[in-house]
Amino acid sequence: MSDSRKRHEALLYHAKPKPGKIEVIPTKKYATQHDLALAYSPGVAEPCLEIAKDKNNVYKYTAKGNLVAVISNGTAVLGLGDIGPEASKPVMEGKGLLFKIFADIDVFDIEVDATDVDKFIETVKAIAPTFGGINLEDIKAPEAFEIERRLKEELNIPVMHDDQHGTAIISAAALKNAIEITKKDISKVKIVVNGAGAAAISCTRLYVKLGANKENIIMCDSKGVIRKDRATLTSQKAEFATSKDVNTLEEAMHNADVFIGLSMGNVVSPEMLLSMANDPIVFAMANPDPEIEYDVAINTREDIIMATGRSDHPNQVNNVLGFPFIFRGALDVRATKINEEMKLAAVHALANLAKKSVPEQVNIVYDEVSLSFGKEYIIPKPFDPRLIYEIPPAIAKAAMDSGVALEPIEDWDRYREQLMERSGSGSKEIRLLHNRAKNNLKRIVFAEADHLDVLKAAQRVHDEKIGKPILLGRKDLILALKEEIGFTGDVPIFDPKTDEEEERRNRFGKAYWTRRQRKGKTLSQATKLMRERNYFAAMMVNENEADALITGYSRPYPTVVKPILELIEKDKSISKIAACNLMLTKQGPLFLADTTINLNPTAKDLVKITQMTSKLVKMFGMKPNVAMISFSNFGSSSSETSKKINEAVSFIHRHYPKANVDGEIQADFALNREMLEKEFPFSKLNGQKVNVLIFPNLESANITYKLLKEVNKAESIGPVILGLSKAVHILQLGCSVDEMVNMAALACVDAQQREKNK
Repeated sequence: MSDSRKRHEALLYHAKPKPGKIEVIPTKKYATQHDLALAYSPGVAEPCLEIAKDKNNVYKYTAKGNLVAVISNGTAVLGLGDIGPEASKPVMEGKGLLFKIFADIDVFDIEVDATDVDKFIETVKAIAPTFGGINLEDIKAPEAFEIERRLKEELNIPVMHDDQHGTAIISAAALKNAIEITKKDISKVKIVVNGAGAAAISCTRLYVKLGANKENIIMCDSKGVIRKDRATLTSQKAEFATSKDVNTLEEAMHNADVFIGLSMGNVVSPEMLLSMANDPIVFAMANPDPEIEYDVAINTREDIIMATGRSDHPNQVNNVLGFPFIFRGALDVRATKINEEMKLAAVHALANLAKKSVPEQVNIVYDEVSLSFGKEYIIPKPFDPRLIYEIPPAIAKAAMDSGVALEPIEDWDRYREQLMERSGSGSKEIRLLHNRAKNNLKRIVFAEADHLDVLKAAQRVHDEKIGKPILLGRKDLILALKEEIGFTGDVPIFDPKTDEEEERRNRFGKAYWTRRQRKGKTLSQATKLMRERNYFAAMMVNENEADALITGYSRPYPTVVKPILELIEKDKSISKIAACNLMLTKQGPLFLADTTINLNPTAKDLVKITQMTSKLVKMFGMKPNVAMISFSNFGSSSSETSKKINEAVSFIHRHYPKANVDGEIQADFALNREMLEKEFPFSKLNGQKVNVLIFPNLESANITYKLLKEVNKAESIGPVILGLSKAVHILQLGCSVDEMVNMAALACVDAQQREKNK
């Protein structure tokens, strides 16, 4: 992607469809005059009076308890420097987005036009009653130290400067595990810290709290080793000044056990690495370029344990592993501060989580057979679903044990359940899907690439390294559109109607005719059909010239399905294909089937549809909990539809007793666990979060998924074709660029899975 196009895309993302990345959404009803009278005047007076009697009631009647302020003056924005409060706002909004999608914490971003420490502190203190916690961000050192220290002392809500403590907590967890793997003693290891900003100081302080000996630490800044005999030192640098006769980073690295980089790219040479002690631990955390490149480091030292700040290498030190979950735990016990005990609790919880058996969902996302604790896995992955219910309880307990929790948790099992419920926030399934696709790029045919939106989708797939696009359509039009949108990627283009594809058409036609010659097709007819894009594209997949295919943007679904079903064989043991839509709702993912293929499936068909959909759910690393949906509940109707579903459920219960499937059941009972348990305590779905809805006919399924999409703005991935032997998927007519990109990612993952299963 060219720099100009990256810039244009970034600006467009922040500007459209409405400026910014966050908004305020009402949590109460507001449709009637009665609702508004309760929300504002006169009803609002009652909670106001209760809060006036006891300020603690503000947590009961307002959003304060789940509201964090992300506050900055823009004096030290990562990679950009002192750009001022207004220019820092997009970064602060982005931080708010991460709080919400990872820990379901609401955020107001506050940009303060004050560089004076006293003025900044005064401003933050004046607005603090609004918030349950304060995340300081991108404030330059040394002012950041004084600002955080005083606010922690003078406010009774959690305050944390994530630039300091976030990296410190994550890297300390990684360091704890790396030292354990190397069987060294943290009190004896020699540590070199390159960088002396807020993050470096905070990291080093936490390492000392973890057991590192300050006498064994050498810190460097841009002038070299920070020595006690240097003329001018800030109090923070003086804290780690050494009296050793060492002047340069190169000298400091000699016989060092640990290198911590929080500075700039490419300042560590292979020679420096070779001078380190056996089993060196190197955390090169400068972004985007680490102090020494990962490949260079591991090729230089086989015994190295390496971590960086980058997602494309093992052991990413990523602050998102920390701050959302630390604040989540602090808010949930109404902690008055984030203290050292809570930070160390986060360190130990993260370190311990890396030692536990990794869920299959994480292995799938990162394309690993089985991640396990070791040199290339010393800290959890950012997409690990356990973070939300492992880290906050550790923080909450530390707050309680250290006496700063005003609302202690009594029922820990219930608390973990509540945390799991929060994990439905955001569209993490899409992030997981894209990340997984990137692990093993597959060739994806875009059969309608001469349409602008399809080409835009292919461009994103190429630029974001989700897959390897193959463009199909009128070549002259594709080239013109590529130039128009600045698509500079070198990707293959095929025009099935041109003379240059005659050889391929003939070859595809013969292969197709061989399969269809006893079904009324002549060789001439088969070859002629190869001029049609969907026939040509399907044969590319059949003949292994592509791994996956997506089509259907410009034509009605039935006309696109026909050639696909003619050319692409079904999976073994599959007699009838089906389709499923993955709906990404606020309550979490829902798989809906059959949404586009089978008009009125029989009981036997419903069993097959359930099995195929469950297989898709497992491909996402989830356990399928299946509700067979109807207008009736468990035999309350004798209609043909209800009987059909009951027959299917009975068959599954008899032949697949371990499958978590039940019905017939109404949609509200399926999705409301309290209602289900109260009225139907015998159901196999009790205590489970239903994530699969199987419908009795196409009408109900199709209407439901389109209503969810339009009314609730639920994102949709699909329809996903189930039961074919190849990764071929058909889009809905006129779908969006985002939907095509998501489908391309799914097609890539589908192709990966088929490759593994060969």
